[in-house]
Parts: sequence; structure tokens; C-alpha cells
Amino acid sequence: MSFIVRRVIFYLVAAWVALTINFFIPRAMPGNAVQAIMAKFPNLTPSAYRALEAMLGVGHPGSIWHQYWAYLVNVSHLNFGTDVSQYPASVSSLLAQTIPWTITLVGTATVIAFAIGTALGIMAGWRRGGWLDGVLPGLMFFQAMPYFFLALILLELLAVRAHIFPIGQGYTGGLVPGWHWDFINSAVYHSLLPALTIVIASIAGWMLQMRNVMLTTIGEDYVLAAQAKGLPDHRVVWTYATRNALLPQLQGFGLALGFVVSGAIVMEIVFSYPGIGLLLLNAVTSNDYPLMQAIFLVITFAVLLANLIVDMIIVVADPRARAREGAR
Repeated sequence: MSFIVRRVIFYLVAAWVALTINFFIPRAMPGNAVQAIMAKFPNLTPSAYRALEAMLGVGHPGSIWHQYWAYLVNVSHLNFGTDVSQYPASVSSLLAQTIPWTITLVGTATVIAFAIGTALGIMAGWRRGGWLDGVLPGLMFFQAMPYFFLALILLELLAVRAHIFPIGQGYTGGLVPGWHWDFINSAVYHSLLPALTIVIASIAGWMLQMRNVMLTTIGEDYVLAAQAKGLPDHRVVWTYATRNALLPQLQGFGLALGFVVSGAIVMEIVFSYPGIGLLLLNAVTSNDYPLMQAIFLVITFAVLLANLIVDMIIVVADPRARAREGAR
């Protein structure tokens, strides 16, 4: 219990540091969101400047610490201000529109790649020198290939030439997003090729990591003792070797889940997929500071939350971790 309390305090401090950095960095940059809007709408009168300052959360009366406190209060209410590039839409509404797309696509593809890669790594580690070891270098080739290059190749082969998948977008144009079959079917169909890209590009990493840990684990005394007892291979593999070898894999999986929110940015750009990665690109190119702040904050909190969950799972699943924490 003390370990969980310490970790929660640690991540709360990390979240506060991220909030503070996220507040001060944009204010250290030249210009602000109000000036960006005034430049886009030259017909606005000077009297609109103060109104825009109040709406966007800059130029508050008082010191910088007054602005800092107002910023913390707004973030606690999930109020990230008004968007600049799509004024007067709120930043929260834009995040609500794009995050589900990224979580559904990248999250599902990450889980699939993790499951397949881990299973292949278990078999490759247990049957060292088998056919899976011969397949691994080919899979590592796709792992080393840049995301955008693999995406462009698959897009050319499977979409442009073979016409198996659509070229891009999140759904067929003209459809109204909603919980009806036409839209769901179109959204799933458009997500297959981006998901395939993510799985092919990341499966080798999970497989290689699990294989290496399995090679170390099967040499441990408790695994050798289980084999000496004459236990079936499947029981030795899954009950003794895999159970312990899986713990380091879970830590990497926690980090991967945390970065799901950031999405595969390049992949979303190539496929024009309406996720948070494409939204971040548009925010950077248009100097949309409120939107950039919100996206960076969401990504940071997602990583911290995923790591906290994985820490708790490891303590619960690994008796050795509980023993180390109990000895402190």
C-alpha cells in the first residue's frame, strides 16, 4: 500500500511539473493567440483586443501568478480555452472529436501487435533456433523502416493499385458520423489499412523483446526444476516461464498505451486520418498555442496514468516486487 501511495504522489508531482512547464513555455515565445487572431481578421477593431484576451485566457489583470492560478483552475475544469485556427470553437470540443478516433485505431492496433508479438516471442524463445528465428530478421526489417515509408508503400500497393482499401480519410465523404451501421462500417473499413501499418511496423519489437526475456527465463532454476519434475511443456512454458518473462513486457506495453493518445502522427498524416496526430500537425503549422498546449498536456497525462497503472499491476502480479516494497 505504501508503494502505491508513493507512486501516486510521484505522478501527481510530475503532473504538476508538466502543467507548470505547459503554462510558461508558450508565454516565453514571441506573440500570443490574440495577435494571431487579429492578424487573420484585420477588420477587427482595437476594442476587440481586450475581449479576445479575456476569452483566450491571456492578458489577465494582475501578475503572471494570477494568470497561472486561473490556468490551473481552468484545466481542472477541462477548460483549455478557445481555439485560434478554428475560432470560436473550444479546444475541448476539438479534442473530444479527435481523441476517440486515435484511441480506437492506434489503441486497438497496439493491443493486437502486442498480443501477436508476445505470443510469437514466447514460442521463439522456447524453441530457440526454430523457424520463427528465421522469420524475425524479416519482421525487423519492417520495424526499422520509417513509419511513413511503410505507410506509403502499403497505400500504393493495396489502395491505389489493388483497390482493396480506401486511399485515406476516416470514413466515406457524405456520411453523417453517428452510431449507425453505414458510418460504423465505413469507419472500420477506412481504419484497416492504417491499423495494418501499425501492426506490421511494431510487431517485431514486441516479439524480439519477449524472445530475449524468455531465453533468460528458461535458464532459471525454477524452470529447470519444473522440467526435471516431468511437467508437460505447455505447463512449463505458460505457468513458469511466461508468467515471469511477461512482467518486463508489461512495462513496455504501459508506455506504448500511454503514447496511444499521441497517435502515430506520421501515419495519420499519410492517411489523412482524423486523429489527434493530424490535429497536432495543424496546430503547429497554424501557431495554435492553446490547442498545442492542450494536446501536449493530454499526451503527458496519458503517459503518466498508463505508467501508474502498470506499476500497480506489476506489484500485484509479482511477489518479488511486493517483497522488495515490504522490505523498505
